[in-house]
Amino acid sequence: MSKFVHLIKLSVGSESVEQMIDWQRRRSKQIVNGDYYHLTRMWPKREAEIINGGSIYWVIKGEVAARQRVIRLDEKIGADGIRRCAIVLDAEVIPTVTALRRPFQGWRYLDPADAPADLPKGRSKEDALPVELNKALADIGVL
Repeated sequence: MSKFVHLIKLSVGSESVEQMIDWQRRRSKQIVNGDYYHLTRMWPKREAEIINGGSIYWVIKGEVAARQRVIRLDEKIGADGIRRCAIVLDAEVIPTVTALRRPFQGWRYLDPADAPADLPKGRSKEDALPVELNKALADIGVL
């Protein structure tokens, strides 16, 4: 069995998966050869595991909501001369079962066992739990 690991990242400024997709496809300047990339200053040390089947899971408004497969990591040198990592992503955005996530800075590794499941094809959202129940379950560590 091949070993891989995921990344998890806040989609800062996104109100929904649809808005994030719109940003990536229509408004972002971070596109090379038709592929969107997310630019980060830190280069993942576990690169081989990430590109061996890993995805980036997007946290939107405090919930993991979608993922994109990582195609590769490219080096980008900024105008300031600083080396950065371009995480090149598959165009397909796959909705996931939502999972509450507290804010954090940068990206983190996400073990596949801890990753939310994909929603069945054709479902872009899952039926939301009532907000209070969702928070209570998160507080006790269920979500």
